[in-house]
Parts: sequence; structure tokens; C-alpha cells
Amino acid sequence: MVDRILILGGGVGGTLTANLLARRLRRRIDAGEATVTVVDATGNHVYQPGFMYIAMGGERPEKLEKRERALLDKRVALVTGVVDRVDEMVQTVGLTDGTVLPYDQLVLATGSRILPEAIAHFEDEAHHFYSAEGAARLRAALDAFQGGTIVVGIASMPYKCPPAPLEVSFLIESELRERGLRDKTKLHYCSPIGRAFTIESVSEMATPILEEKGIELHTFFNVEMIHPDRKVIESLEGEELAYDLLILVPPHKGAQFLMDSGLAPAPGGWLPTDRHTLKVGERPNVYALGDATDLPLSKAGSTAHFEAPVVVEGIVAAVEGREPAGKHAEYEGKVMCFFEIGDNKGTLLQFDYDHPPRPPKPNQLWHLGKLVFNKTYFHTVPKGRV
Repeated sequence: MVDRILILGGGVGGTLTANLLARRLRRRIDAGEATVTVVDATGNHVYQPGFMYIAMGGERPEKLEKRERALLDKRVALVTGVVDRVDEMVQTVGLTDGTVLPYDQLVLATGSRILPEAIAHFEDEAHHFYSAEGAARLRAALDAFQGGTIVVGIASMPYKCPPAPLEVSFLIESELRERGLRDKTKLHYCSPIGRAFTIESVSEMATPILEEKGIELHTFFNVEMIHPDRKVIESLEGEELAYDLLILVPPHKGAQFLMDSGLAPAPGGWLPTDRHTLKVGERPNVYALGDATDLPLSKAGSTAHFEAPVVVEGIVAAVEGREPAGKHAEYEGKVMCFFEIGDNKGTLLQFDYDHPPRPPKPNQLWHLGKLVFNKTYFHTVPKGRV
């Protein structure tokens, strides 16, 4: 009997999981006793955190993309195609081109998708940095900006890379000072909750920085509509803000096929994931990681980075007929990410389920750390070298 392991999604979580499995199951794969297959819609691996740097003028889109095949272990098969459905009754995954792939162990690393079209006038009036195209468009708008009011906000939660809108606000403020436009600009930051950031300790760090930089914080600002005729954004709570440049985090959802297949509930489409085993619901052979889960954690690449070894241990244990063991037997909610604050300074957010982040005082070292990480990502993280 061959153990068929199928991974849906070729982002950081899916790629890292595949490579770690190829390493752990090398002998079984070489003997024809196991297969590891990644299904990816495009066959290209994109480093999404780099989109923010396109918007800020420090990165080019072509530098953020590699062929998925080049990042995968030679023992891992790659299928390029769009997933249409999962049939749990017969343990198969169907693609839109009619291909049917069987599985014994299934890993859902399907990420999240942005839906700017979910808000009327978003695509005409608002900018974002959650795609290479959107980031480039924002960069052009910033280049053309000569003063006025900039509003940065979050259309809905959850969303990818929670620190990013704050980071962009800080980086824009620094750029405006460098360009001599700060005195000509009002900056607003809108949060849908009662503080600047979801995690209290991070909010306590960020709020004084907003005040210091003269960025006005608006809490409980849940975006309801954009009025293009008046250049005004309105919240569910009834607050209105005029803008000359509007930057919004677009609404996010999970993959549509997950909802259609009965794996994830509507309307969000996030997979009900066990916080320690990363299994989906009570299913013994279906795992989720990264942005696709409903876990109360950051939807960030580093989350998937720390989840992948736990998924791998669970699958290897199942293949070997034992219980998961060792330091990766359970996921403890570990997340780590850098946080830019502008002026070539940054800090670090590191936490887990039981320990909130305690960001160190911002300095140039953490900013440089993030730049180095960005440049070395393709050589390290997806291949399991860190």
C-alpha cells in the first residue's frame, strides 16, 4: 500500500510541509511506499510580505516570485491546476480541468483571498498592498501625492499580516517628511476594534508612536461604504472621514472550494482547526495551516513556518503507525515577525498561545533583520533551512 500525501497550496506552508515530508519520508518515497504531491494554481511561489515594499518603493515584483518547482525537493511531485472540490467520501481532490487526485493524508495550505470587490467603489477609490498589482498602483498614487489627507484603514477582519497597515502608516509618514510634504498632510489610521492593534501589548507599543508621528487614531471604525462623490469613507458606527488618498486592507476570505466541499463554514471560509494538532475538525487525516485556519493567530507566513513541522510530525506518525512525539508533537501557537516603524527602525513580535509579545524598543537592528530576512527568504524558509 502506498501512502498518498496531497498538499493543496504552494505558498510557504505548503512548500515547507512538502520539503520536510520529503526529508522525513525519503526512504519510503524512494522505495515507492509513499508519495508527496503539491497542487498549486499557478506553479509560481510568491513572497507576499514583499508587496508592502513595492508600495514603499523598495522592491520590484519580479524579485518576489520564483518557480515552485525550483523550491521543491526532487521527491515531491507538482501539479499545476485549480482545485474545484474535495470529495471526502472517496478521498479525492478534483481540479477544474477534470483531473482527480486521490489522497490518504490531505494538507490544506490554501491561504486566503482578497475581495476588494466586496465593498462598493473600493476598486475605483481605494488602494491596497495585498497584491503586486495593488502595491504598484499605490506606489504610483504616493508618487503623485503632493499633500492632503491620507486615510489608512482595515475593511474587515481577519486579514493577512496584521501589523502591515500600521507599518505602512509609519513608513508613509517617514516618506512624507523626507519629501517635505509632512506639514501639508493629515494622516488618519482607522482600527475596527477599540485599540490600534488586536494584541494589547503591541497596541501599547504602537499607540505612542502614532501620537509621536501625528497620525490620528480612530477606533471602532468598521468600514461600511465609500462615497466617491464626496471623497468620504463612512463607518458602521456613523463616523465619516474625508480623504484625498484612501488605503484600505481589503476583505479576506478562505478558498471558495473549501466552503463548497463542506470543509469550512460560510461566510468566512476559514477551516475549523484544532489549535494543537492542526487537524481539521475531527478528521484524522486532514490538516490545515497558515492563513486557511480559523485559529486566533496572525495570518502570516511565520505562523505557517512554525505550524509546518507539527503537520509533518502528525503525518509521519500516521504513516509509521504511531502517535506524534517529540518537540513537534503539538503546536503551541508560536509566531514571530518583524515590525517596521519607519526611519529605518523596527521591532520584533514573538509570542505563542500563552505568552503575549513584548516588543523590544525599536531600533535599526530589527529593521535590518527584516531586510535580510526578505532577501534570503527563497534560499531558507521554503526549503526548510531555518
